[in-house]
Amino acid sequence: MNQKQLHSFIETSTGNESNICQIYAIKDGKTVYEDNWRGFTTEDAMNVNSVTKGIMALLAGIAIDQGYIKNVDQKVLDFFPGYTVKRGEKTIYEVTVRHLLTMTAPYKYQSEPWKKVCTSEDWTLTVLDFLGGRKGITGEFKYATLGIQILGGIIENATGEKCIDFANANLFLPLGLPARIAHGDSSKEDQFDFFMNKNPRKYEWYSDPTGAVTAGWGLCASAKDLARIGQLVANDGEYEGKRIISKKYLQDMTASHLKLGERFGNMNYGYLWYTPYDGKKIHAAIGDSGNIIYVNKEKNVSVGMTGTFKPRIFDRVEFIEKKVLPLFSYNPGKKHAASVPMHPYSRHTCDDSEGALSLRIRTPPVRGYPCFLRGNTRSSKEPPPPKETRIHPRSPHRYR
Repeated sequence: MNQKQLHSFIETSTGNESNICQIYAIKDGKTVYEDNWRGFTTEDAMNVNSVTKGIMALLAGIAIDQGYIKNVDQKVLDFFPGYTVKRGEKTIYEVTVRHLLTMTAPYKYQSEPWKKVCTSEDWTLTVLDFLGGRKGITGEFKYATLGIQILGGIIENATGEKCIDFANANLFLPLGLPARIAHGDSSKEDQFDFFMNKNPRKYEWYSDPTGAVTAGWGLCASAKDLARIGQLVANDGEYEGKRIISKKYLQDMTASHLKLGERFGNMNYGYLWYTPYDGKKIHAAIGDSGNIIYVNKEKNVSVGMTGTFKPRIFDRVEFIEKKVLPLFSYNPGKKHAASVPMHPYSRHTCDDSEGALSLRIRTPPVRGYPCFLRGNTRSSKEPPPPKETRIHPRSPHRYR
């Protein structure tokens, strides 16, 4: 499939590709592919949902490099000296920045309290009220979008400036990307529109009534922005000869700190970034609707993709490896390996026509947008997993 064929394929798709707005790829520091659909241009931005978490992991690393945060094992409450702990709560005193970054922080809820948090005046302090619990710190992986709001509060309290200002000065502008502005409004209707509106957005970041950005979702970026950030990760923290974040932190961020179960595709989890394959230097920050930063250090490639709201998009890594990378890296004379180490539950084949892997794995459906956006009718019980579908084992989780 050439570039023209790929454009047509996406343009006419009625399946998972039907919401793709932008694809932008960088290899060896040069733009090798870019294309746009649905009325978007290269410079337009879109809410990239949980890719925002990957950005927060980078900001935490920069704050550590600059000495604002001692290390990932510093206690969360060190950054909230005026916070009053609930009576009888003990676990919260032991929670660290590492727990937030690895999604192993404990919380006092069964399902995320979206309505309570997103209708409060201070989302960070409201989430902090849910941190801890009687079970203590178990090390169990608990995907918590709202919990990353606490990480945003840590960065603000540690640096003495708004998280969005810290991001502009230390990440976006040094990468040659546009500065972000706080979105402002946070009404129920506005939140719904922010998720569902399929038109291009400003270079903004959703924020609560205090002006604090939503750290687990809500950053608006273009695919070009995402690819540029991926290039930074691929280059071990340097951009155009300037160091933005330390190589040591990035190695820690993309290392496997947890091996996730089948429900999460048996991926490895670092600091809010995923490593889809064991033993391969391929990493991704992944969000709902197929938004993604894909980094392949072995090929020195980074790919950004954006998409409008569409639930249950599980296949973006596979799509990139089968449809995008071959456009500029496939060598028809090269023989592809017939056997690649994979999880024992997966069944793989090597497709020499495109030089990419095709996998089968069982995956559950994702949950969609917050329950309060649907009248708070969502059950806390997980729906049963669907029948076997053809996707890569790297995205079945509740991305926002």
